[in-house]
Amino acid sequence: MAKSSVVRKLLLIGGSGFVSGTTARAALASGFEVWAITRGQKPVPDGVRVLVADRNDEEQFRRVIEQADTHWDAVIDHVAYVPANMEQDITLFRQRAKQLIFISTDFVFDPSRRTFPLQDPNNPHFATQGYGGDKRRCEELLLRGDTGQMKWTVVRPCHIYGPGSQLGCLPAHSRDPELIAKLRAGQPIRLVGGGYFLQQPIFARDLAELMLSAVGNAKAYGKLFLTYGPDAVESWQYFRIIADILGVGLTVEEIPVRPYIAEHPDSTPFFCHRICDLAPLKACGLKVPATSLTDGLRLHVQSLLG
Repeated sequence: MAKSSVVRKLLLIGGSGFVSGTTARAALASGFEVWAITRGQKPVPDGVRVLVADRNDEEQFRRVIEQADTHWDAVIDHVAYVPANMEQDITLFRQRAKQLIFISTDFVFDPSRRTFPLQDPNNPHFATQGYGGDKRRCEELLLRGDTGQMKWTVVRPCHIYGPGSQLGCLPAHSRDPELIAKLRAGQPIRLVGGGYFLQQPIFARDLAELMLSAVGNAKAYGKLFLTYGPDAVESWQYFRIIADILGVGLTVEEIPVRPYIAEHPDSTPFFCHRICDLAPLKACGLKVPATSLTDGLRLHVQSLLG
């Protein structure tokens, strides 16, 4: 007698963006029944069941979730940026989902007190301001809040890249839509600190598959994971790989760090080394990112060239 297969239900908060769209496609390919709640302003991948609501309209968002009258195996929140978003997740999903997966950031760590050579995932020194500070406050709500029977998992990615996004990983060329044209024209790439900061960019598809491997994985419950790619490189090398793919040269113009930070204090978290050990992912049975930076950037460049 054939075994019955149960299709797992997954709700994405977001679903039409860069990372959320990648997650939706990966989940569909893995056999999930995929739902997405979006503002309805951009298309979602074919096969996704769409709920339309703006999460910033709390009453509308609540009503749409309630009217769906569904219990999900997991909810992946791609667009929780401030504590109010996390409070919303806990309130609405602790009785409607078995698990919440929250995409945080490695910017939760105080950039002046990061550990080297590897970032310690248990480093107690956190950002208190800006994007990283808000994401940390979201994490704290999960750590200390009443999530009922709903389990949770947090991922903290480094720079995310891949088809669906622009290229560029460091000011002043972060997600620069003109980067390919500038490289082809022989223009210098202006990088703060010359781009000598180490990082491990993660290919978006790898991040999506890692999160899907956490669904229903008891070893991932109540855990916060640094989720980086397999290759640690200096940031300028990221641009060198792109130039090599295009078959052009690379000239880097260094922007002094201190004056830049004085003018752009919110950019401080970019200017430190961001590398980690992926062993904790493997130990918990998660799918460890394996797309090399060269292979991932080649796919990214090809997607932009059409």
